[in-house]
Amino acid sequence: MTTSLHLLLQRSSPSLPQTQQAHAGLLKCGLVPFDARPTTKLLTLYSRHLRFDDAALLFRSLPRPDPFSFSALISALVRSGHFSPALSLLPSMLSLRLASDPFVIPTALKACAALPSIALGRQLHSLSLVAGISGDPFVASALVHMYLKCGAMADAHMVFDRMAEKSIVTWSAMIAGYATYGHVGEALRMLKRMRSSGTEPNPITWNGMIVGFNRSGRPYDTVLLMRRMHSEGFEMDAVGISSTLSAVGDVEDVVIGSQIHGYVTKTGLGADSSVVSALVDMHGKCGRPEEMVRVFDEVGQRDVGSCNALVAGLSRNGRVDDALKAFSNFEAQGVELNVVSWTSIVACCSQNGKDMEALELFREMQIVGVEPNAVTIPCLLPACANIAALMHGKSAHCFALRRGILADVYVGSALADMYAKCGRIRDARVVFDAMPSRNVVSWNATIGGYAMHGKAKDAIELFLLMKRSRQKPDHITFTCVLSACGQAGLTEAGERYFGEMQEEHGITARMEHYACMVSLLGRAGRLDEAYGLIRKMQLEPDGCVWGALLSSCRIHNNVELAEIAAEKLFQLEPGNAGNYVLLSNIYAAKGMLEGVDRMRDIMKNMGVRKDPGCSWIEIKNKVHMLLAGDKSHPRMSQIAERLEKLSVEMKRLGYLPSTDFVLQDVEEQDKEHILCGHSEKLAVALGLISTPMGTALRVIKNLRICGDCHAAIKFISSFEGREILVRDTNRFHHFNDGSCSCGDYW
Repeated sequence: MTTSLHLLLQRSSPSLPQTQQAHAGLLKCGLVPFDARPTTKLLTLYSRHLRFDDAALLFRSLPRPDPFSFSALISALVRSGHFSPALSLLPSMLSLRLASDPFVIPTALKACAALPSIALGRQLHSLSLVAGISGDPFVASALVHMYLKCGAMADAHMVFDRMAEKSIVTWSAMIAGYATYGHVGEALRMLKRMRSSGTEPNPITWNGMIVGFNRSGRPYDTVLLMRRMHSEGFEMDAVGISSTLSAVGDVEDVVIGSQIHGYVTKTGLGADSSVVSALVDMHGKCGRPEEMVRVFDEVGQRDVGSCNALVAGLSRNGRVDDALKAFSNFEAQGVELNVVSWTSIVACCSQNGKDMEALELFREMQIVGVEPNAVTIPCLLPACANIAALMHGKSAHCFALRRGILADVYVGSALADMYAKCGRIRDARVVFDAMPSRNVVSWNATIGGYAMHGKAKDAIELFLLMKRSRQKPDHITFTCVLSACGQAGLTEAGERYFGEMQEEHGITARMEHYACMVSLLGRAGRLDEAYGLIRKMQLEPDGCVWGALLSSCRIHNNVELAEIAAEKLFQLEPGNAGNYVLLSNIYAAKGMLEGVDRMRDIMKNMGVRKDPGCSWIEIKNKVHMLLAGDKSHPRMSQIAERLEKLSVEMKRLGYLPSTDFVLQDVEEQDKEHILCGHSEKLAVALGLISTPMGTALRVIKNLRICGDCHAAIKFISSFEGREILVRDTNRFHHFNDGSCSCGDYW
């Protein structure tokens, strides 16, 4: 019987019932747990069948476990990806003075590398030194790999240099390690050392460098290395090709991309799914959507990787409707879409103005059972922010909390940004303060939120805290700070930070910084200085810079400079109706009716139409979109009735509509009617008739709020006793008790 049980255990892969049968028989014979060989085999088999409770129970029954028992269980746990439980056995092993086993240490080091846990890895290194086995080839190699995985290049190099025998695997690991961390020079020097020692690189060595350079954001070095590898006679395989194609897409080199595509076709690598995905991705990054679709269509059997690459490529090239159609087709064809697929399409909609679709897709994603992750949430939250869908944003916040991903720095940053753009700047700061770690994106989101809300003092205080925290500000940080100064009229502070940016931080002024400074000086009435700054710019001023000057001229009714700025804008942006309207408003304010007529005629002759105003308001967890002049909303009659009543009250109390903001050639009475149809007024009226008295209203508009609407909503906030928040393309306006947070400085 004993012989048959031993034979059963010696089978290559006995089933779980057979293993349990053998265990029972060996127990009856008294061989388990006292005979080491069958006990060790049982530990391995239970672990292989993922019955770790049974393995642990058997292990605890051993009167005195030997190194082989520990080794069997630790190895099985590590192979199954249970790294922490494997390492938890080490204290017991050490207490029995069994740490010198040269098989357990490498396995434990592999677990340290996978977690990663460099602290425990260093302890195991010390144990191997004390036990005198650090020079063992397996232990030394495991130490090198552990340090590389943990990012401790210096330690890995030290262990490597002390190795008596260096295998090609260890050489390749060291070279790939340097490549992965972006140390191109060190990687190439290590390759030279390897050859000098008499060891020639193999395809694994080259692939390690190619993959490493690509992952570390070195696309040009990746492409150059691929050329060198090919020139030395090495054939490219699927791994190297995929990474190289990714790098080619990053540098947008269509010529090399086409050459590699030809090589793939010639060598038959086009049958590899990872290569197909990389080809689709490369063509998408190079701005060749037609070629990308052709490659995808030529593939007989589509996998989820190539489907994801197609959706991302279509999105990158602005073909959002095509991406949505393709995604829908994949669902209909039964493609097993994963979290990457759903995250890609949510991001596609969020980044291309289809915010409602992004919210709907996120809901559908959960319905079909795909779990969103720490990448999905930051892709969704901008859609919530764009249309002030606060309740949807809060739901995403709760989801992140339940799933334990709230500590992710990108999730936290996106939440802070969402709350700020939904008018909840205090909640944004609470999220920011609770973040366990922050990067420059986190700081920028919160500083930018304060700037958007006109809270320049808070923005500057947070900027100073950022510097004290040793977080290096970038060009976006200074854009936020300069914008905050401009919103609040802090001209001297803005000039000081503009100088500090260049002199102390070495950040060259970009177009957006000049636009902020022109706006800062212009709004303060220093229009000549603003114009002088434009003329001194090293860069050719763009529409944002000239637009900032034109907007400042509108505030101070400076026709001369307005015409200069407008002429530049007409050349740069001939189809932008806003520039014609703004100059017309300046003419109207100065009583220059000929200028108003001229602007109207130019727009008519060129076929330029003003972008329709569009506003969003969230009511009872539903986002409503209202277009200026549109009467399709189901409650439009009630909205119009409420606006009419408000108009009567406003006139009775002395309010007169500012018809200067209407460019159409119509009667004054019709101009008043047009003003009543502005989208922000429609949204506010919908909020008034849909929510209880005293409820705060939050409105988002796709254009700048006009002066008439600004004055009207100030009145409504007082008359109705409501707090009303309106976010236009420039900033937040907090209307309360007849006044606005901007202090009419906008």
